[in-house]
Amino acid sequence: MCMSKSPNKHNRIYAKALPLGEELTVDIEKGTITARDDPKDRAKYLSEKYNWDKTEAGTKLWNFAPDNIGPNLLVDATKGVQYMSEIRDSMQAAWQWVAKEGALTEEAMRGIRLNLHDCVLHADAIHRGGGQIIPTARRLFYACELTAEPRLQEPIFLCEITAPMEVMGGIYNCLNQRRGTIVEEEQVIGTPLNLVRCYLPVSESFGFTAHLRGLTQGQAFPQCVFDHWQTITGSPFEAGSKSQDIIFKIRQRKGLKEGIPPLDDYLDKL
Repeated sequence: MCMSKSPNKHNRIYAKALPLGEELTVDIEKGTITARDDPKDRAKYLSEKYNWDKTEAGTKLWNFAPDNIGPNLLVDATKGVQYMSEIRDSMQAAWQWVAKEGALTEEAMRGIRLNLHDCVLHADAIHRGGGQIIPTARRLFYACELTAEPRLQEPIFLCEITAPMEVMGGIYNCLNQRRGTIVEEEQVIGTPLNLVRCYLPVSESFGFTAHLRGLTQGQAFPQCVFDHWQTITGSPFEAGSKSQDIIFKIRQRKGLKEGIPPLDDYLDKL
């Protein structure tokens, strides 16, 4: 559980982040579940298919982010806390901001559920305006992300390669060098050509066509289309891991401060 205090020290917010699960994330991206759905229908669907609490899946599901359509959910899991309806807009604004720029690399987040567990708010409305709540909520959401064992995800292309049988060795060689994985291989009926379907990480696809043609004497024709996101194994906090290496490179490219931001930047003590 993470806690953050407002700049004037009169408001405290407690929250915790959880993974949404790949299936639900894909459902949201396809548009099966949206922010425009009737809360009752959405609550029924989420409770039956994903075992969500009906009240949390209905009116207490505050926000989809980024842009009100993304697969990151802000859920009000508080019980009997005063003034929650008044700070709702500020919390949603902070959540949209955080979902667009995560803590690790300032890239969009995906598949995160954030539960608000408790709020201690000042009785006077002037002390709990947007200027106090938005920066507090933003720091809190970043702290929740960093404490919930975040992972990087990379986009994956589905690549279809058409080539004659005799150059298949060159195709396998090229895919091995670029972390490609073959899904299926079939012969195109009535022709001497083979069709290979494989997954290729987008980061490895730059210069892929030229490389493939070089290894197959120009006889292979690839066609790539985005297919899915894949989690990169290894923790970003583990020294020397692939994830950490990628994070450092992205932060350097964007001109951000070196290294993953420490948790103390975002977390407050009681």
